[in-house]
Amino acid sequence: MASAGAGLENVVATSSQICFIDGDRGILSYFGYNINTLAENATFEEVIYLLWNGKLPNRSELEGLKRSLTAERELPKEVTSFLGAVPKGSLPMDVLRTAVSMLSLYDPEAADNSQEANSRKAIKLMARVPTIVTSFDRLRNGKELISGDPNLGYAANFLYTLSGKKPDDLMERVFDVALILHADHELNASTFAGRVTAATLSDIYSAVTSAIGALKGPLHGGANEAVIQMLLSTKSPEDAVARVKSDLNKKVKIPGFGHRVYHVLDPRAIHLKKMSAELGKRTGHTELYEKSARVEQTVHDLKNLNANVDFYSASTYYSLGIPVDLFTPIFAVSRMSGWTAHILEQYRNNRLIRPRAEYTGAPNGQPWIPIEQRS
Repeated sequence: MASAGAGLENVVATSSQICFIDGDRGILSYFGYNINTLAENATFEEVIYLLWNGKLPNRSELEGLKRSLTAERELPKEVTSFLGAVPKGSLPMDVLRTAVSMLSLYDPEAADNSQEANSRKAIKLMARVPTIVTSFDRLRNGKELISGDPNLGYAANFLYTLSGKKPDDLMERVFDVALILHADHELNASTFAGRVTAATLSDIYSAVTSAIGALKGPLHGGANEAVIQMLLSTKSPEDAVARVKSDLNKKVKIPGFGHRVYHVLDPRAIHLKKMSAELGKRTGHTELYEKSARVEQTVHDLKNLNANVDFYSASTYYSLGIPVDLFTPIFAVSRMSGWTAHILEQYRNNRLIRPRAEYTGAPNGQPWIPIEQRS
């Protein structure tokens, strides 16, 4: 049996119509639509529809999706009560993982694995995950919950229910594009985890909970938190450069750089860099962008590593006024569209995912040693 590379690197585990990546040319597309085309023209709701249906919606289909998402925003009262009762200092990703799992307890269709029921559950998950994140943040800070505004789109409503302030056009568009850029990325660790769970014919809530657990890991979804902490801990762009040089000399990994798939610049980072600069000017965080740009150039010059999607999303989210420990949950808010798309695809053409392992242990046939003679 041929052995796979560590971490299943370059191993093709399934076929999918959803997402295409060419790491040598820096190409990312959803159902054939280049990420640049989508970032420049689409809304996040259009991308959700695209990922679920394989085509862009017409006006009627888009309005129908928006109405469905708006109608399903409210959480079961038991989940809201849980969010207000979690131990002080609980990690937002732990809370999100548990709350999403709880949603299944209050869904009468939780055990119905039909295509129609799963499509309805995907809508509920997309609508309610943002409510979980914003509700938890307000409750932990002793603030009243804010009901969503039915006239606001997905991105704007998230920012409104988080802060209590309706975003201006630039902030809404920046966050909308950020959600588009994070929506899907082929068989990343969390998506693969979700598909593995779905392949057992477990329910969609269990599959998504598996995905959230994988996303929580710092080698996957938590890098942008590390990026902003690094940037905020330095006093100036020059200090940030000195810190990075010192860390590189000590063989310390710089968060937000390098990617398993991309061998050139991550195409998502291009858009986030531009948005970080625009928002920095609007919100007075120009130095944060300058630090980022100087660090990016330094790491590229010294190690020939490119910034990935996490690097500039850090300063972008910070300029939007989003608490640092919500950066990874927001990743989940966006990636829920891709997770559910992959899970639905797995259900449609299912086969249990059961890889093999190359055995490297002791030779077979070890003699039994009585317990009195064991060292």
